[in-house]
Amino acid sequence: MLFKLAFYSLINRKTTVLLTIASIAISLAIALSVEHIRQQAKNSFTSTLSGTDLIVGARSGRINLLLYSVFRMGNATNNISWQSYQKIAQQKGVSWTIPLSLGDSHKSYRVLGTTQDYFTYYRYGKKQLLRFDKGAAFNSVYDVVLGAEVANKLGYQLGQKIVLSHGMADVSFTQHDDKPFTVTGILKATGTPVDQTLHISLAGMEAIHIDWQNGAPIGGLKIDAATALTKDLTPQNITAFLLGLDNKIMTFRLQRKINEYKGEPLLAILPGVALSELWQIMGAVEKILALIAALVMLASLLGMTTMMLATLSQRQREIAVLRATGASAGFIFCLVELEILLITFVGIIMGVALLWLLMIFAQPLIMDYYGILLSSNPLSSNIGFYVLIIFLLTSLLACVPSWFAYRQSLSKGLMNRE
Repeated sequence: MLFKLAFYSLINRKTTVLLTIASIAISLAIALSVEHIRQQAKNSFTSTLSGTDLIVGARSGRINLLLYSVFRMGNATNNISWQSYQKIAQQKGVSWTIPLSLGDSHKSYRVLGTTQDYFTYYRYGKKQLLRFDKGAAFNSVYDVVLGAEVANKLGYQLGQKIVLSHGMADVSFTQHDDKPFTVTGILKATGTPVDQTLHISLAGMEAIHIDWQNGAPIGGLKIDAATALTKDLTPQNITAFLLGLDNKIMTFRLQRKINEYKGEPLLAILPGVALSELWQIMGAVEKILALIAALVMLASLLGMTTMMLATLSQRQREIAVLRATGASAGFIFCLVELEILLITFVGIIMGVALLWLLMIFAQPLIMDYYGILLSSNPLSSNIGFYVLIIFLLTSLLACVPSWFAYRQSLSKGLMNRE
């Protein structure tokens, strides 16, 4: 009886009710989308690298080493000699290593020199392997493998020739145009900086700089692509390297050994610890996003409460008739409370559906512009918890108009409608 009466009461005020439901749905979709993107961005950030025990680079700050080696941001203060890299890679208990050589770019995207071990041992997310969308890993000196974003944004296909630029400027006037590279592979999207990277071999990185010295071309010396292949292309140094161990118990021992290495000043960091420190630095942004989401939803619920209070003056005769037919004051209280909960429930259903549609359409755009791979399913994160909080908060706010309806007297209701 109570539910049926609440339903028909809402139908009788369908225009106002529909507008309120639309307001709640839109506000909820905005609030939950902010929360969903915040959670997904955090997950994407912390899952950029997994399965790696140590990151080793020239001695600097831990955050700086993490930024340039994993996120391709900033530059190394120094390089690591190839001899030091080989010596550490041969240490007892070291299962695998991935050398990283940075410094060049292509249309503002970073170029990474590495080995085929990169495609074998690099992990992201929940220890997921890199997979190819097209083609395969590089086999020749002048082969290049593209990240998903690079290929999509620049429209590159397999077999296409591209020219790399020296340095990291958005517009470089120094091109390695005498040694073009051929696209042999395109990786599937990962939602990590891998998508924004061009991958070449260490020999390829050495080949394009074989007639360079101290970051500048050697005057009068010009070695073409074919001649470079006849030279020794063993790298002299690298930027950093990733390292995996057979036994995780040895991690701290090897870390201390690397940090105390006598050959040159080196720094070994734990990726998980460094990622946590970096996210803590960004914690203020996360809190601001959470606050925005909460305020948007609270404003919508307060607006609904205000609307229900405003309509009470128009419902005095309805309430008076119900009281006259035997409805108790408690029944009136429950009726108004149920109406608000029904409006909120429908608003939540529509809001989640709207959020789902927004995520489906926004997923490729956010991936293209920000490199964050979002789940199109908003129920995969903590959305259910926030929906429950919203429903409980609505129950509390609904007590305000319900209390006013409870206090409304029968005589006042009839008198105002004479």
